[in-house]
Amino acid sequence: MNAQIDHNLEEIRRFRPSPEFAAQSVARQSLYTDAAEDRLGFWADRARELHWHKPFTKTLDWTNPPFATWFEDGELNVAYNCLDRHVLAGHGDRIAIHWEGEPGDSRDISYAELTAEVKRAANLLTSLGIEAGDRVAIYLPMIPEAVVAMLAIARIGAVHSVVFGGFSPDSLHSRILDAEAKLVITADGGYRKGRVFGLKDTVDAALGKGAPSVAHVLVVKRTGNDVAWEDGRDLWWGDEIAQVDADHEAKAFPAEQPLFILYTSGTTGKPKGILHTSGGYLTQAAFTHRNVFDLHPESDVYWCTADVGWITGHSYVVYGPLANGATQVLYEGTPDTPHPGRWWEIIEKYKVSILYTAPTAIRSFMKVGRQIPQKYNLRSLRVLGSVGEPINPEAWIWYRHVIGGGSIPVVDTWWQTETGGIMISALPGITDLKPGSAQIPIPGISLDIVTDEGEPVSGTDGGLLVITEPWPAMLRGIWGDPERFKETYWDKFGDKYFAGDGARRDEDGDIWLLGRVDDVMNVSGHRLSTAEIESSLVAHDMTAEAAVVGAADETTGQAVVAFVILKERQTVTLTNEEASEQLRAHVARQIGAIARPRQVFIVNELPKTRSGKIMRRLLRDLAEGREIGDTTTLADTAVMQSITDQVR
Repeated sequence: MNAQIDHNLEEIRRFRPSPEFAAQSVARQSLYTDAAEDRLGFWADRARELHWHKPFTKTLDWTNPPFATWFEDGELNVAYNCLDRHVLAGHGDRIAIHWEGEPGDSRDISYAELTAEVKRAANLLTSLGIEAGDRVAIYLPMIPEAVVAMLAIARIGAVHSVVFGGFSPDSLHSRILDAEAKLVITADGGYRKGRVFGLKDTVDAALGKGAPSVAHVLVVKRTGNDVAWEDGRDLWWGDEIAQVDADHEAKAFPAEQPLFILYTSGTTGKPKGILHTSGGYLTQAAFTHRNVFDLHPESDVYWCTADVGWITGHSYVVYGPLANGATQVLYEGTPDTPHPGRWWEIIEKYKVSILYTAPTAIRSFMKVGRQIPQKYNLRSLRVLGSVGEPINPEAWIWYRHVIGGGSIPVVDTWWQTETGGIMISALPGITDLKPGSAQIPIPGISLDIVTDEGEPVSGTDGGLLVITEPWPAMLRGIWGDPERFKETYWDKFGDKYFAGDGARRDEDGDIWLLGRVDDVMNVSGHRLSTAEIESSLVAHDMTAEAAVVGAADETTGQAVVAFVILKERQTVTLTNEEASEQLRAHVARQIGAIARPRQVFIVNELPKTRSGKIMRRLLRDLAEGREIGDTTTLADTAVMQSITDQVR
């Protein structure tokens, strides 16, 4: 099989950092030269920016690939690095979290206050019998207690498994069972789109399916909704934490102490628990957070909009920002509740200077129009970030111009649950930015683009993205299943980690992601990227969002089928049929006739997971006339019926 992925869409716009931004940039060009000269020495220096109770002498052990250890003879405490050391350095009064609840309630929590809460929570966990190495499941909304719980578990050397607060009882049950969790931390409920949704009820249903390892359920009182109660097992967080001692010493744990398990979403069968450990993970999370977002902790207000139930919430809401002493915003609700300007209102209120969000969110804002963000003062913003999937150039430009005022950098980041931290990104004070390109590997990261046989791809041809050297935040395995770990990520190339994504380099050596290899289409012998065709569709003035799949075709092998959401109807006066024809012609002009979609369906919504990823598998089922597959991981399971009704 030829793994080359064809590409024809070219982006020529470039944006150089302003002299003022470059002059005060946290990152320096020397990071690249230092990493190139001595990669392991570079990462050792980054690790020493943390506090080590026992300094390490060994940086990497790669004698038993694919099982790596980093800084293995050193000892540290992750929570101490995120909390105590900032207080001891005199920053206890600095705000750690500006928390905003969906109904409008709010809290400002200083580093001293957060440290005190985590110490109490650590004592509470210990009183409930949780010891180093034990697993604790967290099923909470985006409230401060979610961060407190994660850090308290880390503080005592236990392992957290955070499950997104929208998952079903079955999903929660399978994760509790796989990790053999001894404790579940949840809330009575949470707020979403102006309504209370029950969480304790879901936990009860999950445990009712059998979970012998669980001894207790700690319940945070958030919404006041009625909940069932099992005496002896269920405990109110507030009541229990008030009874424990306020002092707690953070003990040192080995750098390879397991920190968390995070189950990948959208999988079928047995859940896949990605395991991350402590020292290497925290090193890369802190380094990338500081340099990719040009963080000045004494003056910046940072906001990553991800939920803590996903890896972005782990690395760039909890561990990276707090290790760096950042002040950040934590928001409980959705972008459009109680009104579509909610995010911009929050940015104005807290004077957010760094915003990190998903292309899906950006395109949804494009759909409703620039008039909403333009009602708010967004001049505090100075860095914008993108995460989750490739951002198409038009969304990148809209983000920069409408949200960023046309002058501030946008950094598009590529990484995965498995990588633990950002792997490819611009550094905003150094890199000439290209809309739609992830750009270059982070200093100290080694990547390549290869053919299906593992040979490096020459020139600007597309191929398979691989990681060629171990990196500090890399996953240490799949929980309880080392063979599956080897088979899933390493068997294809042996000594290289296969990311599952297609990519290409441009003439400058910058990397462009072409989407999941599973989403590459073979049309008349041409391997075409769904991401590239989606980017072309969204570049049209009337398109808000698009998803492209390959559907079986007797003539061409596969045909391009697109599902498109148009911008607000007042800006689109065409019928659906006319819009479809215009978009088909537009793609043919931009990319070539080979990429012209066989069909463009105009729809009101796209099927998305709770993390905002489009479930193209379901659209492929629809395009090929099959029965629609499992929809349980969708944020709204009714969406596929709505799309089916519109298409058929």
